[in-house]
Amino acid sequence: MKVLFIATVTEHIKAFHIPYLKWFKEQGAEVHVATFGDEEIPYCDVKHNISVARSPFRLDNIKAYNQLNAILKKEKYDIIHGHTPMGGILTRLCGKKYRKNGTSIIYTAHGFHFYKGAPLLNWLLYYPTEKWLSKYTDKLITINKEDYELAKQKMKAKNTYYVSGVGIDTNKFAASTARKETKRDELGIPYDATVFVSIGELSKRKNHHTTIKAIKESNIENGYYIIVGRGDLDKELKDLCKSLGIEEQVLFLGYRKDTADLLHMSDVFLFPSLQEGLPVALMEAMAAGLPCVASTIRGNTDLMEDGKGGFLCSTNDVKEYARAIEKIIESAGDMGKYNQTKVKEFDIAAVMEQMKEMYEKRSNCTIKPSITRP
Repeated sequence: MKVLFIATVTEHIKAFHIPYLKWFKEQGAEVHVATFGDEEIPYCDVKHNISVARSPFRLDNIKAYNQLNAILKKEKYDIIHGHTPMGGILTRLCGKKYRKNGTSIIYTAHGFHFYKGAPLLNWLLYYPTEKWLSKYTDKLITINKEDYELAKQKMKAKNTYYVSGVGIDTNKFAASTARKETKRDELGIPYDATVFVSIGELSKRKNHHTTIKAIKESNIENGYYIIVGRGDLDKELKDLCKSLGIEEQVLFLGYRKDTADLLHMSDVFLFPSLQEGLPVALMEAMAAGLPCVASTIRGNTDLMEDGKGGFLCSTNDVKEYARAIEKIIESAGDMGKYNQTKVKEFDIAAVMEQMKEMYEKRSNCTIKPSITRP
């Protein structure tokens, strides 16, 4: 059997799909990956560098289309699995003519760009494109309930599936070898402080403005807010903190590899994002046993139930976030334990079982009795 995974960038494959490449290798499959860039990928037999770009308006994607067509003509895959919006578009455009020869065309929607509350332009551009391409999709995989219901009702894929996200290693985040005090010493945070944490790029979509303002609005004494991530809004967010007089309370840590340790040294996770598919950062925080304050959006509502593992707030309501921040401290321990139990539904082992069953329907692979983590 020969399998191809397609995505815009190699980092996407490395971040979310290595367990599936490994599983295919264990079944004796030849595994190929097509993305932009020449980076090596574990469990990949052949890496194809195609000129795919994130934006559908980039001319590079015309070149990527021609490159992918040449690859498919030469390699004759049994399964082609597309990821990311442009990866999914190219998968269906180039792969549709091979379906009559038995090639299975799979696309995972990691969060449709059209959703409840999305800008009208998103619906005008992405919805008709996805609906048209769904005709050439043998298996359309969605990772949240809102997308699944829409796909079942409006799309024309041969089969539509709901899978519990990309899967995370909950054990990795449930335990940390770093001492809480050591990590706080490193960052200059007092042991008795209440620490709030957010993880996500510094972009408009992640909506850090709202939680920064909520920290100022709340009545939490001796509170600190750490933000992990980098992005174009770095200076703008730091200037906001200065204008509010809380620049000493809000720490911008940039990109970090010790996110599990940072979660364990914190008390509450804040996640005010405006748009998500099924957010890995929120799942990791839940696995670490943190109570969470998050926005009431698709993906977050799949993971959290208001009042049990934390609180869900209207996306830009600063006062609602401030009240939730004040209230969550009272029952943080119980909420954190609830989250650790709830998030096991989204563990990589559970998701792997769902994905293997879906893949097996086409490939007749033998499913082994246990899953070895990558």
